[in-house]
Amino acid sequence: MRLRNATSRLIAMHLALVAVSTALVLAFVYWSTKSVIDGEVREVVEAEIRGLADEYQRLGVAGLAAGIERRLQTPGEGDDIYLLADPSGQRIAGNLAAWPKGVDPGAGWIELSLRRIDTGDTVLVSAASFRLAGGERLLVGRDARARAAFDRTLVQALIWALGVTGILALATGWLLSRLVLSRIGDIAATAEEIVQGAMTRRVPVRGAGDEFDRLAGTLNRMLDRIEALVGDLRMVTDSVAHDLRSPLTRLRAHLEDSLDEGLGVEARRTRIERAIGEADGVLRAFTALLDIARAEAGMGRDQFETVDLHRLASDMVDLYAPTAEEKCITLTIAGGPAEVSGHPQLLANAVANLVENAIRHAPANSEIRVETAHTAEGPEIAVCDTGPGVVAADRARILSRFVRLDSSRGSPGAGLGLSLVAAVARMHGARLSLDDNAPGLKVTLGFAPMPNGTGSLPPPGIASN
Repeated sequence: MRLRNATSRLIAMHLALVAVSTALVLAFVYWSTKSVIDGEVREVVEAEIRGLADEYQRLGVAGLAAGIERRLQTPGEGDDIYLLADPSGQRIAGNLAAWPKGVDPGAGWIELSLRRIDTGDTVLVSAASFRLAGGERLLVGRDARARAAFDRTLVQALIWALGVTGILALATGWLLSRLVLSRIGDIAATAEEIVQGAMTRRVPVRGAGDEFDRLAGTLNRMLDRIEALVGDLRMVTDSVAHDLRSPLTRLRAHLEDSLDEGLGVEARRTRIERAIGEADGVLRAFTALLDIARAEAGMGRDQFETVDLHRLASDMVDLYAPTAEEKCITLTIAGGPAEVSGHPQLLANAVANLVENAIRHAPANSEIRVETAHTAEGPEIAVCDTGPGVVAADRARILSRFVRLDSSRGSPGAGLGLSLVAAVARMHGARLSLDDNAPGLKVTLGFAPMPNGTGSLPPPGIASN
């Protein structure tokens, strides 16, 4: 019959393994014990043979017969078997009636059933046979009934031991299956609730510190990440519908206005340029969303290479210096080389977004400083401005997509810059921190040291704060 549930299969497998292993151990014990007993019997018989051989050499056949009779009369030797027979097989001395049929003298060790003349019993005998110099025959052995009885007792004990072991195996198998399947049931029940829509449910952790608790912890972290991604997806969908509707509406309005036949060339050109600007803004938003999605998915890890953060910062300062000058802002760089392992283009996009954000919010006649350093925790790059800063309560919120602190949303941008920075930080296993620059804001990307101690090598899928 096929076992249809995991409990039955687990118990049956446990019982089979225990039964086989116990049977092998008990068989080893049986054969080891039997070998020891057989060895002791042979040692006793061989000692008797050596004693009889000594008497035969000194006194001949008559002395051998006298030695056998003397041994038979010794108390406590009831298990000894002796037979001295003439060349024709007739008994001269011993406790067997005649030479056993079918046994050749000098055949060595044999086991056979013989009838003793002293007791009249037919017994199992382990013996050795010899042919003497005058043709006489000698058989020396021991009654094997005691050994056979011991064998039966041992076999019965082994059978009982196997039966008790089987019962214990069933009990332990049932308990083991309950333990394992109860923990699996917790996981299955939690998964079913999540399938039904309860995204906040988590696998229970019982505090035992065992493999199941570690598995539950890993699954719960995975579920936390999935819940966060689902929430981000829902927010992105809502935000795209809300934030991109306005620029697309303005784009359509500018294009409709440009179709007015009464417009002059310059007015038509102005409306078309405005439409192009709106389209560029929409394209930038979609490009940023794609970059965030790629970074969140870890795409491009195979393109990681050694990147010098100081050189990257210098390139960004050179690129944005003209824009900063237009706002009467001084853009400077400080620090020294700090190498990390990362995606060059995504790291450049992240630093560029931080510099753009700082330029957008920094007041005129202020300074923006890009710093690189190699600290005890690893290499870092920071962008510091002297703008209005961000209050501590809003610092975590502005890392989400489409979040801007100006409620009127009158400033340019879609609120994706810091989201992209956060996604790139997670991809690289970096620490993202927003701190008060007193005044202004200091945004820092901190990387773990590389294996050679010069930079960082990102562990996959580690989120940053």
